[in-house]
Amino acid sequence: MGHSHNTIAFHQDKCDGCGECMTVCAGAKSGTADTLHSRLKIVPSIAANDSFELALCRQCGDPKCVLNCPSGSLTKNHKTGVVPWDAEKCVDCLLCTVGCAYGGITYNAAAGHVMKCDMCDGDPACVKSCPTGALEYNRSAEIYNNYGELEDLFVPGLAACQGCNSELLIRHTMRKIGSNAVVATPPGCIAGMGTVGFNGKTGSKIPVFHPLLTNTASMLAGAKRYYNRIGRDVTMVALAGDGGTVDAGFQSLSGAAERGEQMLYICVDNEGYMNTGMQRSGSTSFGSWTSTTPVGETLHGKTQDAKNMPVIMMMHNCEYVATASLAFMDDYYEKLDKALAAAKRGMAYLHVYSPCPTGWRIPSESTNEVCRKAVETNFVTLWEFAPDEGLRFTHSTDDPLPVEEYLNLSGKYRHLDDAQLTHIENSVERKVAFLNGFMLATSDDGAESLAQ
Repeated sequence: MGHSHNTIAFHQDKCDGCGECMTVCAGAKSGTADTLHSRLKIVPSIAANDSFELALCRQCGDPKCVLNCPSGSLTKNHKTGVVPWDAEKCVDCLLCTVGCAYGGITYNAAAGHVMKCDMCDGDPACVKSCPTGALEYNRSAEIYNNYGELEDLFVPGLAACQGCNSELLIRHTMRKIGSNAVVATPPGCIAGMGTVGFNGKTGSKIPVFHPLLTNTASMLAGAKRYYNRIGRDVTMVALAGDGGTVDAGFQSLSGAAERGEQMLYICVDNEGYMNTGMQRSGSTSFGSWTSTTPVGETLHGKTQDAKNMPVIMMMHNCEYVATASLAFMDDYYEKLDKALAAAKRGMAYLHVYSPCPTGWRIPSESTNEVCRKAVETNFVTLWEFAPDEGLRFTHSTDDPLPVEEYLNLSGKYRHLDDAQLTHIENSVERKVAFLNGFMLATSDDGAESLAQ
């Protein structure tokens, strides 16, 4: 397996052209505030008004600047991913600037030589200084490096729909958890894609069973108590859809949470019963088209707001509760670590938002963009809760994008009128305000405040 590298990502829609990153870069590299010495440049876009573009070394895997360099002053460090520049070897021919298609290496007339980004040894000053979040130091490569060679505990060729977010989730999750686990997949997409199997065959390489829609948590609780009795430390994992979590399976989940049963319960929320015909569930969002909330002269999608299941689980005072999205994999892996540790003490609950290309009427290649836009518009908020620490956001809810940018990506919202859009916008604002209020209430007193 190859080696992947962290990178600086640029979110053009968040950049206001303030230039703070250039000032900080110049200061870090030259000790002055003169942006002439900045190794990145923010420039007006020629494609759109009031938009900006970034010129920055991309630390290419096959860098043309290195190929063009006749003196060997540019090389590729395959361990760090950085293309370093050696001033002692440079002959100032500037052929490297001709080879770079990104404007990432430029000639500094004041200094008399070329300059380029060196990633600040993995702690980019420009990223830390960006006031709008347009620059992000993406560490997802570390996931690939740390877990890429571990065995995939589900076989190739599962019968998931093309672009299925749930399949991506279960493969990442169980690769991280490992084989010392028992997995329960109640009726739904994850079981239906062949993880449990049929005709004596199974799609998993670990013990997996198919409980009823109503008793997933109670069956896992019984299995865990048996393993505890015989002295084996085995992780109990539920991979359940929203139907088997917020609706039919809620009574057993609530009971297990109240008793503090030791398990990791993961709700894979695609906002409906997608495996059996795309019917609405308690997790289906307001205004959504489903086969049981059709759009016509009388009905215009679902008329109720979604049940806020993560908050409900938080009120059970679980050992750990968090929301997640696979557009933010580093965030998910960090929460998975915490959830696994919490599951040794009691109930850990992860609620993962998982768009369904089939049921949501989105192109299969757009799944990850839908995930990202849901978070960036605050339609989905990423947070975590522990009784002794309270609630905290793991992705800022400040300065969100307009919620329409998320809704417009999905065919199930294509029919929305102005009144429905206003209702959704207000609901998003209320949800964020509620979580902010709860965060303040639990920040100092933790479980004591929650109990009050």
